[in-house]
Amino acid sequence: MDYILIADDNKDITDILTVYVKKEGYEPVVAKDGVEAERMFEEYNPVALLLDVMMPFKDGYEVCRDIRQKSSVPIILITARGEDFDKIMGLDIGADDYIVKPFSPSEVMARLRAVLRRLNRDSGSQKSGNIVTINNMVVNLEEYSFSINGQRVPLTKKEIETMWTLATNPNKVFTRDNLLDSLWGYDYYGDSRTVDSHIKRLRAKLDTQEHPDWTIKTIWGVGYKFEINEDKF
Repeated sequence: MDYILIADDNKDITDILTVYVKKEGYEPVVAKDGVEAERMFEEYNPVALLLDVMMPFKDGYEVCRDIRQKSSVPIILITARGEDFDKIMGLDIGADDYIVKPFSPSEVMARLRAVLRRLNRDSGSQKSGNIVTINNMVVNLEEYSFSINGQRVPLTKKEIETMWTLATNPNKVFTRDNLLDSLWGYDYYGDSRTVDSHIKRLRAKLDTQEHPDWTIKTIWGVGYKFEINEDKF
């Protein structure tokens, strides 16, 4: 049985999402606060989480951050707070998508199907050869790990996928929309500023290790590319 964990302290919301999750062919399990959500995650090992941000005891950001330390399970944050800062923070801590209340349950299910399709696509491509090495950098999609100079850099799942996308296409320019579609999916109702914030956080982590032979370069007015110093190769 595949479980979907619904975490929200509003019973009206959990009741309607429970109905729709069942229609999708999954078994819903419901948590009423953040602490219970983490306990139920361990108990049921769900295939995805629908996670409210404003919950008692532990908010959705804390729960998302804790779960991301041990799992890449898809997480969709649901909240009444629709400011760009809140959305960007949610995505930066590892959420796969972000929905603002009030919402259509059908839209939530569409987002859920989208993140699960991407999970199935990624799982299907996990095979020998999903490792790229460029100079002092290694991106490993088999283990979802990233290192520079042999030192592991703690990137989120989305940041590793970003490095894989860019590094396997060196010197190719990706527009912000290209990256938004490639990394968050065509069903993601996002904003190109999400990409800018994502790249900014990623660069800060990369810069903890020296990498003079390659960089993520901004192409002003267009997007980004993984640039290699050709003199070194």
